[in-house]
Amino acid sequence: MMRYLQKLGKALMLPVAILPICGILMGLGYALAPAVMGAAGATEGFAYTLGFFMIKAGGALIDNMAILFAIGVAVGLADDNDGTAGLAGLVSWLMITNLLSSGVVGVIAPNMIADEVKAVAFAKIANPFTGILSGIIGAICYNKFKNTQLPDVLAFFSGKRSVAIVTGVVSIIVAAILLFVWPIVFGGLVSIGNGIKSLGAVGAGIYAFLNRLLIPTGLHHALNNVFWFDTIGLGDLTAYWGALTEGATMANGTVIDWSVGMYMAGFFPCMMFGILGAACAMIKTAKPAKRKAAVGLVGSAAVCALLCGVTEPFEFSFMFLAFPLYIVYALLYGIFTTVTVALGFRAGFCFSAGLTDLIFSATLPAAAKTWLILPLGLAAFAVFYLVFKFAIEKWNLKTPGREDDQEAEMNIELANNDYTGMAKIILEGCGGKENIVSAEHCITRLRLEVKDRLLVDEKKIKSSGASGVIRPGKTSVQVVVGPKVQFVYDEFKKMI
Repeated sequence: MMRYLQKLGKALMLPVAILPICGILMGLGYALAPAVMGAAGATEGFAYTLGFFMIKAGGALIDNMAILFAIGVAVGLADDNDGTAGLAGLVSWLMITNLLSSGVVGVIAPNMIADEVKAVAFAKIANPFTGILSGIIGAICYNKFKNTQLPDVLAFFSGKRSVAIVTGVVSIIVAAILLFVWPIVFGGLVSIGNGIKSLGAVGAGIYAFLNRLLIPTGLHHALNNVFWFDTIGLGDLTAYWGALTEGATMANGTVIDWSVGMYMAGFFPCMMFGILGAACAMIKTAKPAKRKAAVGLVGSAAVCALLCGVTEPFEFSFMFLAFPLYIVYALLYGIFTTVTVALGFRAGFCFSAGLTDLIFSATLPAAAKTWLILPLGLAAFAVFYLVFKFAIEKWNLKTPGREDDQEAEMNIELANNDYTGMAKIILEGCGGKENIVSAEHCITRLRLEVKDRLLVDEKKIKSSGASGVIRPGKTSVQVVVGPKVQFVYDEFKKMI
């Protein structure tokens, strides 16, 4: 189950990777033509036309993210990433969202629409959750029926041509089940969301804490889906980039009754400055002989988090070495998010809470007191630094640079981005190509399945320059490489 969830997390990265360009286009577009999003400004001229064009280009993707999920997840989960699976995911999406639309449900089950909560549930069936589900259905049907052989009279529909047909039939069955299940699930999500939403800044802090705590399992994606996209009537990310503020009405009729940006703002001081402070604490507490290696590992990861909000290289550098510290790390996110929201700082992101998204989101209407990033950032740096330094020394935690001598690793310097050399060492550390069952990658990690786990040499793998090695299952090995993992994966794939 965990392996499948990890594959799902990887598949989601395909459509999610499109979000940064949406943010750039809409951020620049708004700066050029604020009137397009309802703010004061000129309504004609070259700048307005160009801004209008860019905003609509970014909105074309943001507004249809659920469809991108359906296609992207299907392709990502397909055994050979074939585009046929993407078509199947789209078929499933169209079938389910049409059969469970308010108009259709009103005819086949009018009693469902009579209930207010259920009526709202079906009005919101075209959401990212349904997109992900459709993608999963499409991928399963593809993997199962791509090699189907039919009698000669039906031979034209054999193989991959049968996938979309089968997907349509399966989706009808799933839609019939969801007719009764979806209102219950939706009601539960509404209760959880409203429970946290009613807590204001504290609720945002609880969300941020759970978001970080679920990173090791990949289940933070499900939590994000509730608060960032319009699944239960929140849609903080959707509203923010739609240039809406509290009191406005979203395109689907939802009246915004929360402070837009509050479920994203708290991540900025933590990711941009808090991680930098935590990294400095790790470097400070490292053994003198290993301090240079610690700088190379956590220092570079902190810079990556500062610039673009990619935090996994840093988090996985100590997550399993010192898990109590990781819980403290998640708690700090919760605390700083509560303080940040309470002080009125508001910013949003399309990808993650780094400097790039802060710059492009600062021009949107929901942005507020963005100058607070400086005092908040300095405070986050200081608090993360002091808390990490105290915890590491008090509990004698084995963070990078503090490993026992017999456990120490000498990370080699890979000159000129030697991905081939890194892949070769990782393969040797995994017992050679004969021991590899499958290889995949997500945004920062190489995900491997091996035949014999006893042949895996973690020290050897780490000597490649990898940030860490994770063993989530008996035969599962994850190598934390960083944002350039795809290039290492490409070389690794050639070797096996």
